[in-house]
Amino acid sequence: MEGLVSSQMTLIGAHYRQLNSPFLPAFSLQFKRRFDISRIGTDKSPKSLKSVTASVQPLETSKLGHSNNTLPSKDVLDLWRSANAVCFDVDSTVCLDEGIDELAEYCGAGKAVAEWTSRAMSGSVPFEEALAARLALFNPSAAQVQDFLEKRPPRLSPGIDELVKMLKANNTTVYLISGGFRQMINPVASILGIPHENIFANRLLFGSSGEFVGFDTKEPTSRSGGKATAVQQIRKAHNYKALVMIGDGATDLEARKPGGADLFICYAGVQLREAVAANADWLVFSFKDLMNSLE
Repeated sequence: MEGLVSSQMTLIGAHYRQLNSPFLPAFSLQFKRRFDISRIGTDKSPKSLKSVTASVQPLETSKLGHSNNTLPSKDVLDLWRSANAVCFDVDSTVCLDEGIDELAEYCGAGKAVAEWTSRAMSGSVPFEEALAARLALFNPSAAQVQDFLEKRPPRLSPGIDELVKMLKANNTTVYLISGGFRQMINPVASILGIPHENIFANRLLFGSSGEFVGFDTKEPTSRSGGKATAVQQIRKAHNYKALVMIGDGATDLEARKPGGADLFICYAGVQLREAVAANADWLVFSFKDLMNSLE
């Protein structure tokens, strides 16, 4: 949501704690993959996979100042259980990391870019301004992106693969909506079995020699309010009766606009952004909580 200027963020990280959930032990997820980075407008599926491991630990309730929305109301539960479509943010939600921060760190500009990411996700600057500023700090080439994807496979958040499988088994359509880049999100979608046409994300553009030339500004997620626009487009195209948005940032909260998401669930298993969490319909620290409510 625009205007969340003073939003406070608590970094929980790859090894994080979870609220009152004794049922989520240390978790391991293994997968391998390799990706091809192409020129403007094309992306290819992974050719092979590499293994990664993610682990979690319980979060202390005393460190949280807003436990009133960690227990969903009956109306919230009813909406969640009846959802025809669920839209997930990717960075710090489906995946443990912020993709652009990881790519920037790989290219030698990690700290400066991470500071911009924090400002963008809190809503203190227009998203398109933050995106352009971050990319300008390191101008990733096609070769660098290719090398990054081969050497640093994405790390999925614990339980996301099981949750997606459960939703699909319930005939709920799953979408990925991200301010990140398709080159980095397509492989994640392939791992989770999500059709690439169900991805709304930005696209890095490269010249004939593989040099970085910018990003596709025609994508709705390339600007402030873009996730809300994407959700509205999805809903209008498919006439979903109940649609849920799940994410961690201000741009995800924006999706709960007229014609957009009926329900915003804040996933704070990786990042806890106080102002976003406080305005969520439901605050969760584990995807297991969402799975349990569907059983």
